[in-house]
Amino acid sequence: MSAFSERRSKGKRSGIDFALAFSAPPSKKAKFQFRPLNLFKSFTTASSSSSSRARDPFVAMGNALARLFGGIKASTSEVSSEKTLGFGQYKSLVVVGETSKPDARLVTRKGLDARSVVEKVPAYKRLYEETKRRDERLSSLNFELKLAEDEILELRKTAHIIDVEDEEEEKNVNDLFCPLTEEDEEEVHSALYVGNDRHTILVTHESSNIEITKEIIRCLSPGGWLNDEVINLYLELLKERERRQPERFLKCHFFNTFFYKKLIGGKGGYDYKAVKRWTTQKKLGYSLIDCDKIFVPVHKGNHWCLAVINVKQKSFQYLDSLGGMDGLALQSLAKYLVDEAWDKNNVEMDTHLWKQETVSHPRQRNGYDCGMFMLKYIDFYSRGISLCFSQEDMEYFRKRTVKEILSLRAE
Repeated sequence: MSAFSERRSKGKRSGIDFALAFSAPPSKKAKFQFRPLNLFKSFTTASSSSSSRARDPFVAMGNALARLFGGIKASTSEVSSEKTLGFGQYKSLVVVGETSKPDARLVTRKGLDARSVVEKVPAYKRLYEETKRRDERLSSLNFELKLAEDEILELRKTAHIIDVEDEEEEKNVNDLFCPLTEEDEEEVHSALYVGNDRHTILVTHESSNIEITKEIIRCLSPGGWLNDEVINLYLELLKERERRQPERFLKCHFFNTFFYKKLIGGKGGYDYKAVKRWTTQKKLGYSLIDCDKIFVPVHKGNHWCLAVINVKQKSFQYLDSLGGMDGLALQSLAKYLVDEAWDKNNVEMDTHLWKQETVSHPRQRNGYDCGMFMLKYIDFYSRGISLCFSQEDMEYFRKRTVKEILSLRAE
């Protein structure tokens, strides 16, 4: 049996095997000789096999010639697509690029569905796309960072943690948070915790006739509720501070803790006559309508709040460290200011156009620091600076207040 006949008897071999049949036994000088007729028959025979993908003899011939003359070496994933190409269809294949791997050429086919041919992205393009995606992620991260910075800035504003630029304001803030010395710490500790005689008088403020005993000052220990004596003495010290250095502090009036109760304590509620004599020229030496701000402590049974009459800016403010609001209190104070201006200065004042401001302010996070928050609202506002403190500062402010009361001098 000849070599061709032997190969032909094996029906399921590929067409390329038939195409490589010799016309004579091999020898050193033998040359390839194709038999066109037999080659065609060979492809025809191969196409008659059970493979449903090679029904057209030209399909088999195209595949054979593609491999024989340096055609596309199909990878495993491309074999099924390549076997469907006939000889005529093969001519429409266009090689558009290749990677370093011999079986990873990029092939596209004109006029065919793109899904029928596997396309691979060249290395440079893949790197470009990856870099672009990284750039997009970086842009996204930059945006998120900017958003976070804006949120932090907004939180700083909400918490009133400010960056001080004005030199005078910076000095005021530094004064407000000046650390206590070891001597101050010992004095504060002794006043709060040393000794059992609660009736021992520590200091007496002569102009207001307020006495501070060990029992009274211990309300400034951690967890204590501030009492009238401590609050009223501290407000007296703030007024004395303003007189000492009027260039550094706003012109303010500080009502004591009994004023508001007296103002609204009449039979019908509001009662100007009950407080009419509290603000005579002889007692104060100035008129309320000439002040920048007027501070009014408001006691709610077991909670301290603050009402502020901002005469200079023609507005009313209500500061509650628990976030509450009392519009009736502001209405009563607006009516009081009108009556006061007419009684003391013979001036008709119209407060209907004054604003009732809802200002953002530091809040307490416990059930006992409301009095300390109220005093610090007054202290900071009387300096003309923002409320740049928080709950974490209350322990320090309690000690500082003890020190200032013992020395009868607010700094």
